[in-house]
Amino acid sequence: MEIVFIMSQEHQTLPIAEIKAVLRAEEIPFNFKNQYNGILVVEIGNECGKLMERVGKRLSYTHELCKLIIKTDKIQLQSEIEKIDWNDIIKNDYVVRARRMDKTDKFDTSKVEHEIGGTINAMVKGSKVNLTDPECFLRLIYMDGIVFVTQRISKIDKKHFNNFKPHKRPFFYPGSMSPKLARCMVNLTGIKEGDTVLDPFCGTGGILIEAGILGARLIGADIDYKMVQGTRDNLEFCGFKDPEIFQEDARNIHLDSKVNAIVTDPPYGISASTGGEDSTNLYSGALRNMGDLLLETGKICMATPHYMDIKALIKDTNFEIIEQHHIRMHKSLTRVISLLQKQ
Repeated sequence: MEIVFIMSQEHQTLPIAEIKAVLRAEEIPFNFKNQYNGILVVEIGNECGKLMERVGKRLSYTHELCKLIIKTDKIQLQSEIEKIDWNDIIKNDYVVRARRMDKTDKFDTSKVEHEIGGTINAMVKGSKVNLTDPECFLRLIYMDGIVFVTQRISKIDKKHFNNFKPHKRPFFYPGSMSPKLARCMVNLTGIKEGDTVLDPFCGTGGILIEAGILGARLIGADIDYKMVQGTRDNLEFCGFKDPEIFQEDARNIHLDSKVNAIVTDPPYGISASTGGEDSTNLYSGALRNMGDLLLETGKICMATPHYMDIKALIKDTNFEIIEQHHIRMHKSLTRVISLLQKQ
């Protein structure tokens, strides 16, 4: 079967990297078939179809996951729709919705939805249209002269990423990472439910919140006790009752057992947030300590400012960079997301 991912276009590389990492984490064999502007088509085994809803619940830089029914064009769309046995797909109610990936492609989507919906309605016994909460959501995707006729499997919950913005939590501190990026960074490490995630610069706890939603066991540390208490308050607010959060310098953390992943967004050189320590010394010392805390198969996902040379930081460690993503925050700062693993 082929799955169509409608991706966020706010970043060029993160959506695809996140999809790939989550499919691997969920142990779903896959093959990338085609990529368009904002669309990724992935082939998976039919037996894995039931796992795709879980994949959708994990992703942050994807809008929808849909099962491909047919690929056609505008001219052939009506005749191809008439060839499908819709009784095998629609059991109760349904809706048809069209989406133009190219906003310069001008046509009336409402008219298309009405026409295709009417054709399907005439072909399905006992069916009815439900515009608000249909059992079967049919998505027509238009781009580059192609039309994908699909059935939606999952829609990513934008409400969560809005409701969990840093300023809406009990404890807020300026510069906190967005929930969407935090979720993506956790996903890039490929954790599974029940794995342990450590954030040695936990700040306000945003990364740990997203790891907890994915079912991870949570460990966090920060040198600033105010941040430690703030993280505890935020995690409790989000319903996590048993996280391990403590005050400690990231270079001196000791744990009873090693963790599956480390995901972190260290402070970017403000002396108050680094305990008065030089950022380069702090980062390099923390990375050396992370080598002792991480399982051999584990990964680190770490955010750094563009002016910091992470290759130099890992020179005295056994880590290697396996992928990087650059996010322009404003004209004077680009955030670099690096994924590291042990050599």
